[in-house]
Amino acid sequence: MFTLKWVRFMQLQHDSPKITRNHNNMNPVIEHLPRLRRYATALTRDQGRAEDLLQDTLERAYRKWHLWTPGGSLRAWLFSIMHNVYMNQLARESRRPIAVSLDEAMHESSNGPSDTQHATRDLLNALAKLPDEQREVVLLVCLEDMKYEEVAYVLRIPIGTVRSRLARGRERLRRLMEGLPSEDNITTFKVVK
Repeated sequence: MFTLKWVRFMQLQHDSPKITRNHNNMNPVIEHLPRLRRYATALTRDQGRAEDLLQDTLERAYRKWHLWTPGGSLRAWLFSIMHNVYMNQLARESRRPIAVSLDEAMHESSNGPSDTQHATRDLLNALAKLPDEQREVVLLVCLEDMKYEEVAYVLRIPIGTVRSRLARGRERLRRLMEGLPSEDNITTFKVVK
C-alpha cells in the first residue's frame, strides 16, 4: 500500500541525521491507517480523493508530530487532523469548477448492480444527503465507533452538540432510507383560530 510505504519512508527520513525534528517512533500511526482510510473514503465518497486526503493527513501529522502529547489519544488527534485537512480541501474546492469523469460514468452505466450494491448505494446516497455536520458525526460514531468525547475533540464542538447532531442525523438517515420525506421536506402550517 502506498501510504504504508510513505510512513516507512518517513521513518527512514527520521533516522537520517539531516532531520532534526523530534519524530520519535511513528509506528503507532500505522495501526490507525485502516480506520483513517475508511473515514476518508466515507467523507470524500471517492477512492482517489480519499487516498489524497489520507496522504495529506499523514504529511501534516508528520510535520506536527512534536505537537502530539504522548499519553493522549493518538486516534482522536489523527482524526482531528484529517477533519481539518478535509475542511480546508472543501473550502479550496468550493472555488473550483466541478470535474466529471466520463470514464466513470460509462463504467457505472454498463454494469448491473446487485441487491447488496443497491442497498449500499442507497445508504451512500442517503448519507450524502445529510448535512455535513450530521454526516461527520454519524460516520465517526457509527462507522469509526468513536466515543462522544473523542468526536467532540475531533470536531472541536461541545459533547451536547455531538449528541444532538447524531440524533438528528440518525433520524434523517432513517427517514431517507425508508423513503419518507426528511424534516426539510415537510411543510408545517400554523393553526389560526
